[in-house]
Amino acid sequence: MSKKLPPLNWLRSFEAAARHLNFTQAAEELCVTQAAVSKHVKNLEHQLDVELFVRLPSGLRLSSAGAAYLPSVRDAIDDLIAATDALFSFSGHKSLHIHASLIFFRAWLAPRLHTFMRLQPEVDLRFTSSIWVDEHEMLENIDLEIRYGDGNWPNVFADRLTWDRLLPVCSPTLLERGPTLSTPEDLLQHTLLHVAGYEHGWHYWLHHVLGDEVNIGPGIQFDTLIAALGLAEQGVGIALGRSSLVSGMIEQGRLCAPLSEQMPTDESFYVVCAQRPHPGSDAAKFRDWLIAVAQAERQTGE
Repeated sequence: MSKKLPPLNWLRSFEAAARHLNFTQAAEELCVTQAAVSKHVKNLEHQLDVELFVRLPSGLRLSSAGAAYLPSVRDAIDDLIAATDALFSFSGHKSLHIHASLIFFRAWLAPRLHTFMRLQPEVDLRFTSSIWVDEHEMLENIDLEIRYGDGNWPNVFADRLTWDRLLPVCSPTLLERGPTLSTPEDLLQHTLLHVAGYEHGWHYWLHHVLGDEVNIGPGIQFDTLIAALGLAEQGVGIALGRSSLVSGMIEQGRLCAPLSEQMPTDESFYVVCAQRPHPGSDAAKFRDWLIAVAQAERQTGE
């Protein structure tokens, strides 16, 4: 027969005492008396019929049973705190903070966002789009991030949103005025628009299509893909587009894909968070919606 669940204040006293290995310091943290913490722990030990601490002249030491029990107690308390904060914020309405690059927001997210807003009108969205920031520091200040890469990042949860292919894109006016652009070799006669920070760029694409002996001219380099695509749209040069981002621009006639060659890449967009959002929270609603939309479009080939 299972034992009755101990009261929460007993478990909190045990967890705090286990961290400090001192009843007095645990009491100060919990804003109760040392006697109260000691009594809570003794009551817990009595209910469980096991000693959780070894009492020493200089303090406390976890018993083997206490050391085994502590991780479960700590996780349960952390989950309860997270759920309470996510579902019942007492500091007023809490905004959902999301970081996404400008190009992802403009080309992928913005055309689809109205569906989420219709489904979840109560969610207060806040977007940021700064670049070249520390990823670990940023995740401490936001709820979700849309990150581009291979998905292998330590200490985060990442769910893939796109399965990108790399393809040259340019303005239709550039094709009209020339030079000719009908083969991959013709690219070398044009201004190539490069973007810093992407592992798979023009050198990667041309190496796989034309081989090792490719002499690429200087071209123009940008620090954002949105700038490179903007210049390509103006006819300045040819950018290397990510299929998930340029498909809409091609459909609208703002860009065109002059070549049939497309290269797969293991870099794509992911929704990233430091810890899994609690079910029912605004972060979970937005993350689940992103994943559902991405999977549906992949199945339909959009």
